[in-house]
Amino acid sequence: MDDVTEDTGSANYRVAADELRQFVERIERLEQEKKDIADQIKEVYAESKGRGYDQKALRALVSLRKRDRDEVAEQEAVLDMYKQALGMS
Repeated sequence: MDDVTEDTGSANYRVAADELRQFVERIERLEQEKKDIADQIKEVYAESKGRGYDQKALRALVSLRKRDRDEVAEQEAVLDMYKQALGMS
């Protein structure tokens, strides 16, 4: 009876180890893809810099485009109000 229990436990461990290995390998592949994409983004920024575009402005635009339009409009309205209060506009 002990042999059957050990075999079942060993089979469960083997299956879990195989599944774990698959998860790890998928994560490793995705991490490599993420690195490749990050490298491509750097290349695009470098290309745009070579063409004379301001990097801070480009990054700000990319960030703004990710956000909700209403949220951006609200933030800009508050910023404009603060600038007016400080005599900056």
